[in-house]
Amino acid sequence: MLEALEQASELCELQAISERLRDYFQVDHLVYHWVSGAGTQYGCGTYSPEWVALYIERDYIRTDPVVLGCYQRFHPVDWKMLDWSSKAAQAFQAEALAHGVGNQGFSVPIRGPSGQFALFTVSHHCDDATWACRIEAARRELILVGHYFNEKALEFEPDRAPEAARALSPREVDAMTFLAMGYSRAQVANTLSISEHTLRVYIESARFKLGAANTTHAVARALQHGLIIV
Repeated sequence: MLEALEQASELCELQAISERLRDYFQVDHLVYHWVSGAGTQYGCGTYSPEWVALYIERDYIRTDPVVLGCYQRFHPVDWKMLDWSSKAAQAFQAEALAHGVGNQGFSVPIRGPSGQFALFTVSHHCDDATWACRIEAARRELILVGHYFNEKALEFEPDRAPEAARALSPREVDAMTFLAMGYSRAQVANTLSISEHTLRVYIESARFKLGAANTTHAVARALQHGLIIV
């Protein structure tokens, strides 16, 4: 699916890929929504057309607790951690539930160049314990795929010049490669025979060169630019 995402040449192809990813993660819905620095919006995903139309008609982007909460954060957010206490938020939640959005959700906030902001979200109907286990198991993959999705969507932004990736040092390549393979930091440090402090230096250097928001984003960008191969 990541290969299909990399090879997509039109925005409409992202819709089909979002449906495949929904089935892969076994959730009710998977959605990607972005806003460019100029205010252009694009979305794809598996919410019902009725809910999408209502969301746009009522301009819910201005009151949606998920959008408002994630805009203030840089890390992935479980919807239960957001503020749903206001009457507007509760009314919005009731409408969302009525349209099958799901009582559980997990969103990855993503920031790109020139003020671009995006959300990559999965939602589902289940109890808290079940959801917590599922997100714990899929968390890293969801973040990785979210950043891949965003990188591809940015390619379709009008007049956007491609960004050149800076080369990584051999040690940075090693660190990123083992992290991409699912090694923990302790395992990577042990494999490379270095301290975790030294490993942190390599990771932060690679993250800076790649313009990544966090380590998972750095791994995603290194993979996408062909700087590492797993």
